[in-house]
Amino acid sequence: MDQLLNVLVMGLLLGGVYGLVSVGLNLIFGTVRIVNFAQGELVMFGMYGSYYAYTYLGLSPYLSVFVVAPAVGLLGVLIQRLVIQPLHNESNMQIFATFGLLMMFQNIMLAFTRGEARSVGGDFGASVIEIGDLKIGTVRLLTFLITTLITIGLHIFLTRTMTGKSVRAVTQDKRAARTMGINVERTFLLTFGIGAALAGLAGVMLTPIYSITPGVGGNFILAAFAVVVLGGLGSVWGAYLGGLIVGVVEAFAGYYIDPALRHAIWFLIFLVVLIIRPAGLLGQVGAEEVGFREQN
Repeated sequence: MDQLLNVLVMGLLLGGVYGLVSVGLNLIFGTVRIVNFAQGELVMFGMYGSYYAYTYLGLSPYLSVFVVAPAVGLLGVLIQRLVIQPLHNESNMQIFATFGLLMMFQNIMLAFTRGEARSVGGDFGASVIEIGDLKIGTVRLLTFLITTLITIGLHIFLTRTMTGKSVRAVTQDKRAARTMGINVERTFLLTFGIGAALAGLAGVMLTPIYSITPGVGGNFILAAFAVVVLGGLGSVWGAYLGGLIVGVVEAFAGYYIDPALRHAIWFLIFLVVLIIRPAGLLGQVGAEEVGFREQN
């Protein structure tokens, strides 16, 4: 029973990591209706930013979030304005453009770092909270709590503020929102910036427990896509729930079946959910088609 509880807790904390990476991706998809393949590279930039802030400025990885997250958010705004927005009538080209950004960002960091892995070292990622036989990684617990707070905060922002309601209006019907006087392009910029900043935040939180390489974003982006589709396209709570499901399934599959098959198991569940309910568990029916409709 103790071992079962340990695996469950490990899965939930891993789900918090996946959820944190996925929330920003899902927010971007929900509003801009684009699958951002470069989201993993924004996480990578957040990790490198945290590392360099720690190495050269002496900032704790957690304090660097106040510098790194806004910087990555600004990069997201530039991506939306300079790359995505000029292709607003070409949905497929937008997707290809984000894939091009993925390759460009990876190669820029590969040239800059020579491919050498970086790490903040120290005791940041090694501290553990012990409750009886239960062992909880401090960083993963903190990541889980931050993911929960961000999800609640985004829900309040989207449902209780005028700006958030404007985002929801654009999500539901861009033409009607424009008719009501909402600046759709500015809403896109805001949403992409928030989604990118959340990716940067995820990178900062993951820095103490992962080695940093130019390709580290690939470790999260496939899981993030599965989480987004599993939980519900465009649903913030769906990304949170999907992350927990994927984390728990991966933990149990890795422990009780075969560690080499842990990804295959949750991808199988992902495919089953996709076939039965294409919009995901908490997604609005029909949302899976919006990304390929006219963007005007």
